[in-house]
Amino acid sequence: MQVSGLPLHREIEEIEEKRYGLKARSKNILSNSGKRKGKKLSPVYDLFNIARGSFLFPDRSLAMKPLWSDGNDTGYFYPGREWWDTDGKPIQAHGGGILYVEETGTFYWYGENKDGQTYRAHKRGAARVDIIGVSCYSSKDLWTWKNEGIVLPSEKYNTTHDIHESNVLERPKVIYNNHTRRYVMLMHIDNVNYTKASVGMAVSNSPTGPFQYVGSKRPHGFDSRDMTVFKDDDGKAYVIYSSADNSELHIGLLTEDYTDVGRIMRRALVGQHREAPAVFKHGGLYYMITSGCTGWAPNEALAHAAESMLGPWETLGRPCVGGNADLRATTFFSQGTFILPLPGLPDTFIFMADRWNPPDLKNSRYVWLPLIVDGLADEPLEYEFGFPVWSRVSIYWHKRWKLPDGWNSQLPNKTR
Repeated sequence: MQVSGLPLHREIEEIEEKRYGLKARSKNILSNSGKRKGKKLSPVYDLFNIARGSFLFPDRSLAMKPLWSDGNDTGYFYPGREWWDTDGKPIQAHGGGILYVEETGTFYWYGENKDGQTYRAHKRGAARVDIIGVSCYSSKDLWTWKNEGIVLPSEKYNTTHDIHESNVLERPKVIYNNHTRRYVMLMHIDNVNYTKASVGMAVSNSPTGPFQYVGSKRPHGFDSRDMTVFKDDDGKAYVIYSSADNSELHIGLLTEDYTDVGRIMRRALVGQHREAPAVFKHGGLYYMITSGCTGWAPNEALAHAAESMLGPWETLGRPCVGGNADLRATTFFSQGTFILPLPGLPDTFIFMADRWNPPDLKNSRYVWLPLIVDGLADEPLEYEFGFPVWSRVSIYWHKRWKLPDGWNSQLPNKTR
């Protein structure tokens, strides 16, 4: 099946079926899924009874090993497999995002380092790993990643500090401020009970850190949990966060230096209980992928669109294509974290997601899949005042895929 008809897209738009299913369980609470503040638990599957299985978490002997590839697998992404850096160690960049530095043609991947022991702070608490810090990896091809170290480490001694190791740091994202010439990191900051619910900020003069922690706040006076940031073409930047106990999203314009929120804020998807927002822009319109609120357990993603970042936002439908019903109903057993536009490949994006493993969070895996915007959306309009005809957002399932050869050949290849 071809959607866009573009030659570069043909391979990644092929519909791939997966003959795999889960036995349906009781519509009760998942036995081991854990729960984070304000999140409902999934009624779909007792997923984590099989989470250690070879399908969801393939043995590390099958890991993606860029420096040890035999040539047949060079450049291929295998969603769910362990992914090694150039030191031969599993990449630790969960809940993360990517910053592309055009001057050098370098991608920087930031995320949570969860290379510690998984435990519960109390009997009914969520599975967690003490804060280690935010990791950074660099790459020219999005497949071979060099570990640049922990660019924002946790605080080990000051128990009142936001990023003391006993607290929560999630979903770090970095954008570059052209006015201040600084790299700004925003992240979800919380305490062990998920009642602080704030956005934290840090700054650096270099993409590889070190980042200096600035502080945290409840944006616009509201609770803030799963979040992301988006920098528009005009240099304005926005923070998008789950609020009102995860029942709605808030979108706020950041100040000129990106280290605080301004006065402008709009609500979106009110009463729909969506989280894990990931935003991108295509054809002058804004798109967003969200997940439902089911703790560590996966659920079905939805796509949304708007003419302005501040909305109103409309739901387009279910973006997952291929696989089977189980895969699509769980976003391929993952939760989105970021959508990366590909320089050199117009109209093509990578959907970045995490396949969480609550019994052993450091062994959570990455699910990267191609995302294409084309065709017609599969949901009717929710409003009647002149929206454009929305394009469909499609995330294609592949157990093995690669970007077209030479996709990055025209990008700068300078060292920093």
